[in-house]
Amino acid sequence: MTSTTPLAGFAELYEQHYEAVFRAALRVTGNPADAEDVLQTVFLRVLARRGDAGADRLRTSGATAGQEAPAHEVETVALPAAYFRRAAVNAAVDVLRRREIHAESGLDDRTPHAAVQPPLLLKERLRRAVAVLDGEDASLFLLRHVEGLSIEELAGMFQMERNNVSVRLHRIRHRLQAEMNR
Repeated sequence: MTSTTPLAGFAELYEQHYEAVFRAALRVTGNPADAEDVLQTVFLRVLARRGDAGADRLRTSGATAGQEAPAHEVETVALPAAYFRRAAVNAAVDVLRRREIHAESGLDDRTPHAAVQPPLLLKERLRRAVAVLDGEDASLFLLRHVEGLSIEELAGMFQMERNNVSVRLHRIRHRLQAEMNR
């Protein structure tokens, strides 16, 4: 980044990545309000971490699953777009889990079931099943099947062998299928 002030650097990051974060969150949650919450969460975490970062802190090349890197670290990440997509998916999965814990649903109990379209029910069942997965499995599945990342990209992002990613995705799909059939 060529900006001179930290806030200007943050504004640049936001301008470059806010649309991708929102789209990823919307695809995972299926709800624009939840996607806006995810967008806010991701960038507030980056901003908060940036404020906590001291000048003597070492820069690393990325974040682990379920946590975002400080903004100064995001600037050094080789693929910041992939970082922000993963952060959005992680935060969206958190929203799905909160929705599951509080038994919230996009479906209103007062609406007769005949009025609800089957694809809507299927999407909601899938969202609930994804919320049951552990964080890294949910991220892996969503980044592959919702965000469209390749096996190679996922292998690099999760620091795994390509074959391990494929096998893990296969097992995740079976767990999701079993969860949806409950």
